[in-house]
Amino acid sequence: MINFTAVENISRRDVLKMFGAVGGGLVLGTSGVSWSPMLMAQEKESVLNLFVAVGTDNKVYLTCHRSEMGQGIRTGLTQVLADELDANWEHVVVVQAPADKRLGSQNTDGSRSIRKHYKTIRQMGAMARTLLEQAAAQLWGVPITDVYAKGHQVHHSNSDKRVSYGELAVSASQLPQPKPDSVVLKSRQDFKLIGQSKPIVDMQAMLTGGAQYGYDIQLEGMLYASILRPPVLGSEINSLKEEKAKQVAGVIDIIRLPVLKGAPKFQPLGGVAVVATNLWSAMQGRQALEVSWTQVDNSNYDSSNDTQELINKVQGPGKVVREIGKNDILWDTVKKLSATYTVPYLSQAPMEPPVATAQVTEAGCEIWASTQTPQSTQKNVAMAIGLKESQVKVNVTLLGGGFGRKSKPDFSVEAAILSKAVKRPVKVCWSREDDVQHGYYHAISAQFYQAQLDEAKKPLALLARTGFPSISSTFAEGIEYPSAGELDLGFVDVPFVLKNMRYEAVKSTAHTRIGWMRSVCNIQHGFGVGSFVDELAQNAGMTCFDMWRQLLGPERKETFADQNFEYSNYGATLSAYPVDISRYLSVMDAIENAVKNSPKLTGNQAWGFAVHRSFVSYVAVATLVEMPSSSKVKVVKTFIAADVGTAVNPDRVISQMEGAVIYGLSLALTGEISFKNGQVQESNFHDYPVLRMMQCPDIEVILLPSDDEPAGVGEPGVPPVAPSVTNAIFALSGKRIRDLPISQHLQV
Repeated sequence: MINFTAVENISRRDVLKMFGAVGGGLVLGTSGVSWSPMLMAQEKESVLNLFVAVGTDNKVYLTCHRSEMGQGIRTGLTQVLADELDANWEHVVVVQAPADKRLGSQNTDGSRSIRKHYKTIRQMGAMARTLLEQAAAQLWGVPITDVYAKGHQVHHSNSDKRVSYGELAVSASQLPQPKPDSVVLKSRQDFKLIGQSKPIVDMQAMLTGGAQYGYDIQLEGMLYASILRPPVLGSEINSLKEEKAKQVAGVIDIIRLPVLKGAPKFQPLGGVAVVATNLWSAMQGRQALEVSWTQVDNSNYDSSNDTQELINKVQGPGKVVREIGKNDILWDTVKKLSATYTVPYLSQAPMEPPVATAQVTEAGCEIWASTQTPQSTQKNVAMAIGLKESQVKVNVTLLGGGFGRKSKPDFSVEAAILSKAVKRPVKVCWSREDDVQHGYYHAISAQFYQAQLDEAKKPLALLARTGFPSISSTFAEGIEYPSAGELDLGFVDVPFVLKNMRYEAVKSTAHTRIGWMRSVCNIQHGFGVGSFVDELAQNAGMTCFDMWRQLLGPERKETFADQNFEYSNYGATLSAYPVDISRYLSVMDAIENAVKNSPKLTGNQAWGFAVHRSFVSYVAVATLVEMPSSSKVKVVKTFIAADVGTAVNPDRVISQMEGAVIYGLSLALTGEISFKNGQVQESNFHDYPVLRMMQCPDIEVILLPSDDEPAGVGEPGVPPVAPSVTNAIFALSGKRIRDLPISQHLQV
């Protein structure tokens, strides 16, 4: 059994102390830069942001600056480093980094941890390898061209001499570091670990209970807090009776939290916290509170009314956000097809609800949290309790799922405020109900599509509109339109070849906290465009595959030139990650072949299809459904084909695609958060269900081989799932579902 350490939150000094026990080692870093093996600017973000050390214990230490939440980043980064360093897999130890600005961005989101750091990690490994080779050449008095690193040792080409990395660590550490661009990276044909399936490095710890999640943190003298938050965004405590709560055994204190002011940002929602010696007492004390709340503008909010308002808006003119050709004349003709699609509010619903432990002392604050954004946690905690950021240490535990919810550090801020108040460590534990009813939600939305058709009912022109409250509304008041970065997510960036297209956005007001969720706006946009293309195909008597091929046009690299918008491309350049039509077609071909080679369908079965590019990856999905009756649907089989570029760990990619299907099916079949009188109506998995085992189809992942740069993995599998299901339902029953979830129309 490979023996990897579990998550360790230790500093560079701690690593050096470990080395001290064995005589020192090679630490890749520069003066004043604790974590990076390369020079980087102190005051600006840099991609050169990971820390590598080689100890005289013959181990290689990799500090991972990204959060592990099941996606396998701690394993993938280790594979890249070990391969380039030619280190033995079992001798690499992963150390989880705390918050540190010098690491560059630590935000684990956007499916970018590998794609943004693949080259950097390889350079780190190559730098360390070069230093070890130089040290061996000096040891033997031979030219460096006569030595080579292999299998955790440096070998002499002209003899049987060899020396381990650990034996060279001290002498190598005294050599000047090579510049990152000067080192020679391995050729792809020499890879030994990149592209190989490896079990995640934390597997043994997870299986034996040794892994440390946010809820596992225990500190001496620690108290627990359960918080009663306002039921409506912006409301405050009107009256509070604490007497019954104080009588609950174990309750230590009852504390009012600061009232939320202005844009929500990452502020706590407010309310009142019950602090106790154990979680049960805190929860019981909270239930005993008698609270009334003030009425605010959002107290009259009803999401069903908002849905209808959005539908009305997207059927009228909006702000043009992309345009090609002249469209005004075309819409007056009679041959056209139009449809409107809606997606409700959605909750991330990770299996581990938000949790954070804080210990505030005179010297500063230390946080232990299952967070996707340790630096944002550091910043917001410091602001909330009046400290410098340097006085706040944030330790990152394993995350029991994140999906974007744990990118918001409000729960860590709550813990810090309470610890400062009671002068003891405090763990704030969100319940499932807290998470469902007080989160940062994926926005309610409506999309309108209209196509101008020729005599053969094939599209000549396209008009598309989208409307939803923007994530930007969480950070600034008065936001009315979606941001360009949100419109880039599966809406304006669909590379159709029609000569006349207009894309518009309409206004929408936020009545709750809007936040990131796995795949973000690709969720609603993927559903809208994936459904409408199928409607066009059905109307023209074509297969959905063929309609997509017609709309995408010939193989090319789309630049969106002269179309009135600048594409952000998920933070990547179009030169490095072009919008490549051939890759669309490849995943489509793979799925079409899989469907054709599947067993013959029964009379109550049908396939549905959709394809989508997001996070610079290409994913196509075909879903087989059956309807035992006219009112019930069952998902039987899902094929998902993915082109994610170079797959560092294919097993993790396959697992992520399987998880994306399950996540996407949860959203499509039953996902819905609703508001009445400003309050979320759902509370737990009984009324906000996620996919059950009996609902889960057979999932087959087709991973296309590729030598392209690594692309996103965690999020791209979600968007095509919902339209593939609703398209299958139409193919089988003739019932077109344009409003999610499907459970509002059929029994699932």
